Amino acid sequence: MIQKPAFEVIEPDFGHSFTYQKFDESIGNKNNAWHFHPELELVYVNGGNGKRQIGSHISYYTGGDLILIGSNLPHCGFTDKLTGNKSETVVQMKQDFLGNEFFNIPEMKKIQNLFEICKGGIAFYGNTKIKIGEKIEVLEYQTDFQRLLSILNILNELGNSKEFKILNAEGFSMETEIKDNDRINIVFNHVKTNFKEEISLEEIADLVSMTVPSFCRYFKKITNKTFTKFVNEYRLVHASKLLAEQPMSITEVCFESGFNNFSHFNKSFKTFTGKSPSEYRNELKTVLQ
Repeated sequence: MIQKPAFEVIEPDFGHSFTYQKFDESIGNKNNAWHFHPELELVYVNGGNGKRQIGSHISYYTGGDLILIGSNLPHCGFTDKLTGNKSETVVQMKQDFLGNEFFNIPEMKKIQNLFEICKGGIAFYGNTKIKIGEKIEVLEYQTDFQRLLSILNILNELGNSKEFKILNAEGFSMETEIKDNDRINIVFNHVKTNFKEEISLEEIADLVSMTVPSFCRYFKKITNKTFTKFVNEYRLVHASKLLAEQPMSITEVCFESGFNNFSHFNKSFKTFTGKSPSEYRNELKTVLQ
């Protein structure tokens, strides 16, 4: 049975126009499955290292994370018991949560632009991550009205920031036909489950009832990358996670991540991260000490 990303229904509590949740050691965020929803999602992970899969983008974050995810952009949870973060704060709101016209006024121009580019998912870094992270943590102690004003302020500051990376730069979107949704979900979930094995183009094309050439064109059109590149990136991000979290040898990491050739793994990893696996691990040790 192939798991599709679940459509998540988000209902703010009575009397609220957005949802606010905070997770920590005592209350963990169990929503780690592949899912999507029409609400925008702002996530702050305080400390720790983990994997982010948003749309067709896969990467590894260190020292916490600050992400804004657009409407209907599928994503997996960002934390689990191995992430090592102090807490995770999640704010979700519909784009028109303050009414249809509110964000069209001139003062909201920066936020409106932010809503536009977050369709591909945005990760913030540097001072923005630290400063906005602190403001998001303070939401816990505010009244509903203060919280609303703070969220507007946070969105405005994010709209002014230059410290960000768009994760699906070419605008990966699930706003395709339903059958496209179903297909891409089958493909993503198959990769997620089987990336340690060889996945042939014939096998994956057959899974979604397409010929190999039409599958290759389809996948490139939806994700703006080849299927081979997508699978390799998935494996490399898994490798970077293992290098950071597990006391395994680099050879073990190579085979545990689905690569069956050590020199190919080394070369691919260096191209992907700019560092060899051993440099990557040593640099992380310095950062984490």
